[in-house]
Amino acid sequence: MLKKLFLLFLLAIIVAVVAAWYLFDYHERELYAPLPIEETVVVNVNQGTSFQQLMRRFEADGWLKQADFMRLYSRLHPELTSIRAGEYAINPGRSLMDVIDQMNRGDVIAHRFTIIEGHTFRQMITALHADERIQPTLKDKSEAELMEIITGDPDLPAEGMFLAETYQFIRGATDVDILRRANRDLQSFLEAQWMSRDESLPYKSPYEAVIMASIIERETGVAAERSKIAGVFVRRLNIGMRLQTDPTVIYGMGDSYVGRITRADLQRPTPWNTYTIDALPPTPISMVGREAIVAAFNPLEGNALYFVARGDGTHHFSATLREHNNAVNRYQRNRRSDYRSSPPPAGNTP
Repeated sequence: MLKKLFLLFLLAIIVAVVAAWYLFDYHERELYAPLPIEETVVVNVNQGTSFQQLMRRFEADGWLKQADFMRLYSRLHPELTSIRAGEYAINPGRSLMDVIDQMNRGDVIAHRFTIIEGHTFRQMITALHADERIQPTLKDKSEAELMEIITGDPDLPAEGMFLAETYQFIRGATDVDILRRANRDLQSFLEAQWMSRDESLPYKSPYEAVIMASIIERETGVAAERSKIAGVFVRRLNIGMRLQTDPTVIYGMGDSYVGRITRADLQRPTPWNTYTIDALPPTPISMVGREAIVAAFNPLEGNALYFVARGDGTHHFSATLREHNNAVNRYQRNRRSDYRSSPPPAGNTP
C-alpha cells in the first residue's frame, strides 16, 4: 500500500511539474509573440510606476493574458524590472519582451523644441510655455528670478542669452532643463569664438559680440549677407559712426511698434535706438544662432558703410552716401508691389 501511495504521489508530482512547465512555456512563448496592434501606439510610463503595475496595464490592454505570471517570471529575470519612466513609441510587429527591453533601455520618444533666430526672449518663452510636452515651472517668475535660476545671475538680461537651436527633450522635461542647455550652449560656443577672435574687433567683451550678432540676426536672414552686414557695422564702430539700424529702434519701441516706424520714431531716444546713441545698444535685441555669432567675429573686409533692402530679402551695399541715397531712391521710394524686407519662404522665389 505504501508503495502504491508513493507511486501515486510521485505521479502527481510529475503531472504537476509537466503542467507547470507547459503553462510556463505557454506564457513565455506569449511574451515573444507580436502584440495585437496594427499601428504605432504611444505608451506613457510615469515616474514611480512599478513593473507589476505596468504588467497589469498591459493585461488590461490585451497585450498580456496573465499579469501574475510576470511576477514569477520577473523573479527568475530580475533585470527586466528596471523600467524607466518616459514616453515610448511601440511599433506593430514588436513583442511584449521587445517593449520591456525598450523600456529597460529608456529608448523614449525624443521631442524637439526650436528657439528661432531673431525671436525675442518674450516670443521664445511664450512658445516654450505653449508646448504642452514641457513642464512650465517659470511662468510666475520675473525675468530676474528666471535668470537667477538659469544662470545664477539675476542682473543678466535674458534677451539673447539662449542659443537659437533645436533641442531634443523627452516629455515631462521642464522649461528650466531646456533653457539651461540653451544658455550653456551659447556660452560654450561664444567662449570658443572669443578665444580665437581677431583682437582688433571693437568688442570689449563676449557680451558685446552677442549684441552685434543679434543686430545681424534681425537685419538679414540671408546667410551670405551676415558677414557683409557685420563688416558694415564693425567699420562704423571703428570710425565712431552711429549704427543707425532700424531693428534697434523697433526693439526700443516695445509694444508701441505696430508694423512701421516713422521719422519721429527714429529721432525718439531709447536705450536701444542706434540713431540716437553712439555705440552698441546695452543688450541684445533677439536670440541668435551660431551663424550670426560667427559673422560678428568674422566681418567681411571692404569699404561699404551703408546698405538698404532691395525688396526681395537681400540688400544693396554702398561705400558712399551718394551711392546709398541713389539705392534708397531706387529700392525704397519706388517700391515694387511685392516688396519684402526679409527673404521669401523656403522654396519660393521673389
